[in-house]
Amino acid sequence: MNNVSVITMFFLSGFTETVNYRFILFFLSLLCYCIICLVNISLIVTIILDSNLHEPMYILLCAFCMNGLYGTTGLYPKFLWDLLSDVHVISYYGCLIQIQMVYSFACGELSILALMAYDRYMAICQPLKYHSIMSKQRVIRLVCFSWLTTFCIMAINTFLTSRLMLCSPYISRLFCVNWSIVQLACFPEQTAINGIVANITIIIYFLHGAFIFWSYMYIIKTCVNSIENRAKFTQTCVPHLVSLFTFVVTILLDVTNMRLGSKELPQTLQNIVSIEFLVIPPIMNPLMYGFKLTKIRKRICVILKTKVDFDKEDKIPRQNDGVEDFWRAVQTTKTQSSLDPLSQALDTQVAQDSQALAGPITNLCANYGLNRLQRPGDRDLQVKQ
Repeated sequence: MNNVSVITMFFLSGFTETVNYRFILFFLSLLCYCIICLVNISLIVTIILDSNLHEPMYILLCAFCMNGLYGTTGLYPKFLWDLLSDVHVISYYGCLIQIQMVYSFACGELSILALMAYDRYMAICQPLKYHSIMSKQRVIRLVCFSWLTTFCIMAINTFLTSRLMLCSPYISRLFCVNWSIVQLACFPEQTAINGIVANITIIIYFLHGAFIFWSYMYIIKTCVNSIENRAKFTQTCVPHLVSLFTFVVTILLDVTNMRLGSKELPQTLQNIVSIEFLVIPPIMNPLMYGFKLTKIRKRICVILKTKVDFDKEDKIPRQNDGVEDFWRAVQTTKTQSSLDPLSQALDTQVAQDSQALAGPITNLCANYGLNRLQRPGDRDLQVKQ
């Protein structure tokens, strides 16, 4: 009982193997986090700003990337700080918040994958009903509902953990894990309800996985006899399946190591297994979807091309100054000659000289990427060779 009152923070003993390489690990982790933020935010902004991408599949992809940012934010800032710190500690309530964020991210990822599987099932197997069932408003409501239920389920698990009496402040991980804290309980009898709720949570999300498997069985069955559906499956479903496979494998490795893993395993290997589901999927998913889905790839290419065109346009006015001065001088000369009847001959001579110089100047402008010469106030005049 006395130990409970003094445990206000936890010691993360998983960092003991990183001391000799902490600067290298810090640089690599910072680079990884920057890439995660860059690719996910780029995809989110692209989908939000382009009205042509306001479709169910892309809305779900946007939610997928948002969830990835949410989960990695629960880990990387504290992880980067601990890599440079000599003492690896986290406050009691900070630990509970990290548990809530990391595990609601993991469960939310599986929920969104289930929604994406249902979307592909409706698009390929029930195309006539697709637009009436998978409307934008309904998809947004489904995403919000999946996030809310996931957050509540994990909040229940976190609350049950917070009521335990703990006898040790040492966690042999790089970050806070719910099951690791449950194992620190002074009285195993108190953890019975934690185990029951944890198993119910596992069953719920196992059913999510079963639903995804069932959906793709029907999709594959439908695509076998249709060339058009096979093309649609290859373009939209393959990235989803790769994301699903990667996420499930990384989560299963972490859960297996946490529940059944041997303490004789090297700490470095345990660290790699425990953190990979927060490294590989958040980087790979947006990159894979960005390159594989045609609309997103084209939109990104348009954005990059527009930026290049703006850079070229910034250079053109500086090169056009001499041309505008030439036409301004011609216009001034014509105005003066029209006011003086005795200057009719000079006006004719200037016109002939202008016509003679037009060809060489046009060739000069062509070398600088200009297609036409413009007089001030007359943009429709085109000089021809």
